[in-house]
Amino acid sequence: MIEVEKLTKKTLAGLLDSTYLKAFGGPEIIENLCREAAEFGFASVAVNGCEVARCAAMLKGTDVKVTAVAGFPLGQMTTEAKLFEVRDVIAKGAGEVDIVQNVRRLQAGDAAYVLAELAEFAKICRGEGVTSKVIFENCYLTREEKLLSCKIACEAGVDFVKTSTGFGTGGATLEDVQLMRAAIGPAMGLKAAGGIRTCADALAMLRAGATRLGTSAGRAIVEGFDG
Repeated sequence: MIEVEKLTKKTLAGLLDSTYLKAFGGPEIIENLCREAAEFGFASVAVNGCEVARCAAMLKGTDVKVTAVAGFPLGQMTTEAKLFEVRDVIAKGAGEVDIVQNVRRLQAGDAAYVLAELAEFAKICRGEGVTSKVIFENCYLTREEKLLSCKIACEAGVDFVKTSTGFGTGGATLEDVQLMRAAIGPAMGLKAAGGIRTCADALAMLRAGATRLGTSAGRAIVEGFDG
């Protein structure tokens, strides 16, 4: 858990995954993303798989990791396709991977499928020394499904649970972060993402129990911090 009152600009920056996951835009966007991440000391840049190798090269020699997404944003690929993507982005330099849970399988009552997929994902990442995160897409889930998702993630051995992709009908909420933190306990990582644009947003999510934040507004968040 994060002690918000003890944060500095530097330690706050180290809790941010600076994100660009849109399907459009020129190469200068990714170049600026990496340059800014190195300048501020963000935890990582979060990008689509095709950008991983370039980001890894640009960030070589810094402490900033590359977070890749897998099965993004719908999570409806086969397990085999998702795990191929996971292995591929790790080979290209990803230090963290955010995979999207198969929501429809969960809602169909096939918890065993979801667990098996996530357990294999966690095993691959653990074997490569890579941080594993699972995205729930909470805007499509009932309270009971969110709690079940947390239970499955804990059993699978992933490092983080994550609220949302930012591409669904809703992003992170304080209520969801509080619910997830209560369900997973104090030690597991919890990433809030989607709609976090100001320092006030960021600090509220951290107070609610998040330990990592996904945002496209990293500079504004850090520059808005007056602690």
